[in-house]
Amino acid sequence: MPAPVVSLESGYVLHARPWRETSLLLECLTPEHGRIGLIARGVRGARTQTARADLQPLRRLRLSYSQQGEMGRLHAAELVAIHALSGETLLAALYVNELLVRLLAREDAHARLFAQYQTLLEQLVDARASAWLLRRFERDLLGAMGYAPLLECEAESGVPVQAGLRYTYVPERGPLRWQPQFGGRGVSGAALLALAQDQPPATQDLPDLRRLLRELISVHLGGRALASWSLAGLARSHPPAAG
Repeated sequence: MPAPVVSLESGYVLHARPWRETSLLLECLTPEHGRIGLIARGVRGARTQTARADLQPLRRLRLSYSQQGEMGRLHAAELVAIHALSGETLLAALYVNELLVRLLAREDAHARLFAQYQTLLEQLVDARASAWLLRRFERDLLGAMGYAPLLECEAESGVPVQAGLRYTYVPERGPLRWQPQFGGRGVSGAALLALAQDQPPATQDLPDLRRLLRELISVHLGGRALASWSLAGLARSHPPAAG
């Protein structure tokens, strides 16, 4: 029995790579079916350059496909919009794409996360810097996975986090009031509260949030780093905001 065809579902290509002589293997994000793998056959020939160009990241599409087994088959893709990014914002978008491919399970729908991803790309087009936009999306991604970080109260005691204090964040538990024996810099209470309340933090608090969210994400990567983190500038201790 042939697999049913999903027609004209909104979607984005997160990653595309060549397969055989004329095809592409795609990782896509859709609102109703989550992350899906698709084979786009015959799109790498000289007569199909337009189709191949459309099947790249940062393009909003309407996808028609059939899903059967690990990899489905793409039947058609209609281009809706292109998010024109460059420099830091392009790196930021590609980093988010890698996050989604690495962290989201296949065929686990997250309609709200899809909407947040689309909004992020739209915001990056006009953004001067990407740091705060990335921190918000990282927080939302962890929440969609069921691992929303505890941000407004101390682990175990439940005492409200105070903006003027610093905290050590234990991934499996949450924030603990920083003590010298913990080492490191910790994270400011002001940064935690800003992230919890979706309010832009002070500029000096952004590095704290970057370190915190990278640590939390690393827990779910099984000890493997992201390729995006090794790009120029993204692996330094004080990198550009895209990392």
